[in-house]
Amino acid sequence: MTFDSRLPGTNVDVWQRDGRLADVPALELSGIRRLVVVGAHPDDETLGAGALIAECAAAGIDVTVVVVTDGGASHPDSPSTTPEHLRRLRGTETLEAMRHLAPEAVVHSLDFPDGAVREHRDEIATALRVHLSGDDVLLAAPWRGDGHRDHRVLGEICASLADEAGVALLEYPVWLWHWAAPDDDEVPWDAFVALAPSRASLDAKRRAIGEYTSQTLALGDGPGDEAVLHPEFLRNFRGDREVYVGRRRAETVLDQSYFDALYRRHDDPWGFTSRWYERRKRAATLAALPEERFASAFEIGCSIGVLTEQLAGRCDSLLAVDVSQAAVDRARLRLAAQANVRVGRVDVASAFPSGDFDLIVLSEVGYYFTLGVLERVLDDAVDALSAGGTFVACHWRHQVDDYALTGDEVHSAIATALDGRMTRMVRHEEDDFLLDVYSPDPRSVAVRTGIL
Repeated sequence: MTFDSRLPGTNVDVWQRDGRLADVPALELSGIRRLVVVGAHPDDETLGAGALIAECAAAGIDVTVVVVTDGGASHPDSPSTTPEHLRRLRGTETLEAMRHLAPEAVVHSLDFPDGAVREHRDEIATALRVHLSGDDVLLAAPWRGDGHRDHRVLGEICASLADEAGVALLEYPVWLWHWAAPDDDEVPWDAFVALAPSRASLDAKRRAIGEYTSQTLALGDGPGDEAVLHPEFLRNFRGDREVYVGRRRAETVLDQSYFDALYRRHDDPWGFTSRWYERRKRAATLAALPEERFASAFEIGCSIGVLTEQLAGRCDSLLAVDVSQAAVDRARLRLAAQANVRVGRVDVASAFPSGDFDLIVLSEVGYYFTLGVLERVLDDAVDALSAGGTFVACHWRHQVDDYALTGDEVHSAIATALDGRMTRMVRHEEDDFLLDVYSPDPRSVAVRTGIL
């Protein structure tokens, strides 16, 4: 996967020759009163959704464009242009681009640092939330599967806000056309929708792209001043249609049959036993536990029992459950010698076990639930915890189309559900996963163990 748009990337003709593009369903715009387009960087909104902006403006639909970062990092090695000058220049280019696409559009530049969307996730969400009130709003945002970190994280933020506000979400790919090929597994063919804009809108988009001279032309003659956007890369955005990812994510809880099918195909579907990533994540989870030992613990979604095996050494009694009988059977074999462990097939979405647990672990499970079901499960979990019990959650952050929620949405729901009831003692955040530890006892480990 490459994000160097100075290189040509996948030839446009390769995409055009694939017959599936011609069969992509049409995007339906009826009923929209307001379009909000969010871009990670100045020019994303034009490349990915410029024709959509022009079509909506021509139809009398109110258009708001929000550019999240200042674009100042596009030429880090430029000998002729400072980041401050680039920030000013790219802001001006956005306004000029909108003059072609939607002269009456409201444009907001949030001016967060280029390349630091993840570091400002919460502030960006707060800034965007105010633009999503009202009825019949369509939110267009970078596709979460685009690969580029800023695009992925901003896409996740916008997907979460769209669910929160109850507005329609449309995701536009930018980098996909560059690094992927039509037969790659990452291409979401079944989720694509396409807009066939008028000739006037297509012409307006081409003129708008031309306003971004800081990206399409060289800033100077020396190394570091080369044009950022290769002409072949730009051809992806000068065709006669715009393609978006439009399918809503899963609306139902994934059931036993889904997981049993996974286990029929693979003994270890997620590589729990083979991947260093998984071993390291388990080590981080175990290290984050605030107590050395727990009297009674409950693990939701134990899979084949790899984390369970390590938790068992820290618990007097451990109940581990999974919705898949195939997973339960394999976990029982793995844990047969652990007398303190019980493994059972339980669907916590419909029958949460009663108990008085000192520890509940929700690891890589929460995004299989819809938001409403997750909130119910969290309420049941808090009720099942002992007075000083610990709740641990750990989840993958990247998009999986089958899942009802993203990892970030799961942890946001957890924070909301536990607010005022428990204190978050640990927050470990990486590009790949989130790890949170909650307890009603706010004391640190040093205080708990008498060091302080």
